[in-house]
Amino acid sequence: MEPRRDNTGNRRGRRSREEILEVASRLMAERGFAATTLSELSRESGLPKSAVYHHFRSKGGLLSAVMEHGAYTFFRHMAEAQADPPREGSARERLGWYLRRTGEVFLAHPDFLRLHLILVMNAEVAEAAEAAEVDRIIERVRRDGRALMNHMIADSFAEYGPEVAQAVADRLDYFAIAGFDGAFVAWQADPSRSMAEAMDLLTDAVAALGESIAACPRS
Repeated sequence: MEPRRDNTGNRRGRRSREEILEVASRLMAERGFAATTLSELSRESGLPKSAVYHHFRSKGGLLSAVMEHGAYTFFRHMAEAQADPPREGSARERLGWYLRRTGEVFLAHPDFLRLHLILVMNAEVAEAAEAAEVDRIIERVRRDGRALMNHMIADSFAEYGPEVAQAVADRLDYFAIAGFDGAFVAWQADPSRSMAEAMDLLTDAVAALGESIAACPRS
């Protein structure tokens, strides 16, 4: 009889890695990368510093893992929230459906975008050995986020035909992301502000611009 394999150690290792990622995501989103110390991370997670080095090799490696983990989690939640988009209604109504659900996902999981924006606007990891890897992840997240926004806009304007819908999306995806980032920052500065209202205003702006482009796509 073959000896039974004991996976307890593997399960414990995976659990400790997930715990470190969750605590690090929260602390870095609240305080930034530089202000998050390994001692603090150890105290908050209840795990020794050696566990961090075992799983991530360094603080910079941990940051890379936090960003990657956050990106995959965010895009999974987005896919779930937008699994059944409406096929009826105007372009504005369909776009509003998409943007409201995007806002809801970020309200439920704000740490990822908060940390992402901190890193985009702050060069605090420039001296880290893993800076190139962090930059690569940030670039990929921005690229994937723009592709997702492009899809939302193109699908919303599908009634105009695929070529026109794609032309609208290609013109407005970056603008829509900038508007969403601004709405998120405004909500972070003043949580009493309504994210849903901000998404409705962004919908109005993107829909109006999209209808103008759709009326004369070649210009």
